[in-house]
This record gives sequence, structure tokens and C-alpha cells, in this order.
Amino acid sequence: QVQLVESGGGSVQAGGSLRLSCAAFGYTYSVVCMGWFRQALGKEREGVATIYTNGGVTDYADSVKGRFTISQDSAENTLFLEMKSLKPEDTAMYYCAAEYTPRRCGRNEYNYWGQGTQVTVSS
Repeated sequence: QVQLVESGGGSVQAGGSLRLSCAAFGYTYSVVCMGWFRQALGKEREGVATIYTNGGVTDYADSVKGRFTISQDSAENTLFLEMKSLKPEDTAMYYCAAEYTPRRCGRNEYNYWGQGTQVTVSS
């Protein structure tokens, strides 16, 4: 199985930028998709961005389109989330996730999760 470790969270002012990283360890060869999710206090977890590892097709939540970019460095087994023009409503714990089963990717049903990294955006 794959293990995931996020880093790069922090506190920024509105309009600022952050870059999250997710290092993948273990059995990464058959990972079909990876994603970033977030959960704000008192709210349900939501999908932010997805990337299919073979081909690099991406998808984004409407709330982050044009501001966030998901990418991967396959050689380093690392996933990134570049976040620009951050807003206070982007404040949340951000999680990296990975999945081996294609149909689960399409349903945002991931089996493997990191521990999360906190992003706080002040106004």
C-alpha cells in the first residue's frame, strides 16, 4: 500500500499563495489517481483537485478553478497543490489521498490518506 505525508501548510493573508506537497511512499506504481481534499471546522470534507497519474488529466472544484493547480513529479513520487489568490474561505485542513481503483477515483472514494496539513488564510 501507499503512505502519504503532506507538508507546506501555514498561515497567509488573503491574496497570498502557498504550495502544498505530498510525498508518497511504498507501493506507488499502481496508483491510478491522487487528490487533494480539505475540511474546514464544522464542515464536511470536500474534494479540491484530482490528477490521474497516467496522463496527468486534472479536475478541480469550481471554488478553486483558476486559483489552484494540482501537479505531480512522478520521478519523486510527489504531489503538489499550488494555491494562489487565497481567500479566508480556503482555510481548512488539507489532505492528500491516493487510490488504485479507477472507478473509485471517479467517485472521489479514496482509500489512502495522509495526516493533513493546516492552511489558514486571514482577511
